[in-house]
Amino acid sequence: MARLKQSYLQEQLPALMKEFQYKSVMEVPKIEKVVLNMGLGEAIQNPKLLESAVEELERIGGQKAVITRARKSIATFKLREEMAIGACVTLRQDRAWEFLDRLINVALPRVRDFKGVSPKAFDGRGNYTLGIREQLIFPEIDLEKIAKVSGLNVTIVTTAKTDEEGRALLAGLGMPFRK
Repeated sequence: MARLKQSYLQEQLPALMKEFQYKSVMEVPKIEKVVLNMGLGEAIQNPKLLESAVEELERIGGQKAVITRARKSIATFKLREEMAIGACVTLRQDRAWEFLDRLINVALPRVRDFKGVSPKAFDGRGNYTLGIREQLIFPEIDLEKIAKVSGLNVTIVTTAKTDEEGRALLAGLGMPFRK
């Protein structure tokens, strides 16, 4: 079992039940999935960038990445419908817990001048999205094999009904929110 999941079950679950006065364990918010998304507009001119981005996402997430395609054509960006413009990985269950553990305890502290993540990036339903400027903060990435430094979005989908519940869940797991 993932270390973070074990901590959640033993410490955070009872604390959240007490804080929000849930009657059942099934009401307590939990991590449903983690989605890693990398959008590459430059992939239109240089398809090699997309291949390296897919490989990097697979290393970070630990499973196969899916290539995302444009939904509609935009002439000003020379973009046609169904062109490959990004990649994403959806992590569930133990892989999601292990990724969150690595993100919170290894990757985020490696960010230069890190002051914490924004507590305002919730969507109104308890889900949290975090933008990472460079993929170099993950230890799985080999610096020599990088074609271009690019960022990625990490979306943490929870079963929380409100932002306060989601914030309490992530803060209890160790997410370093700014004051």
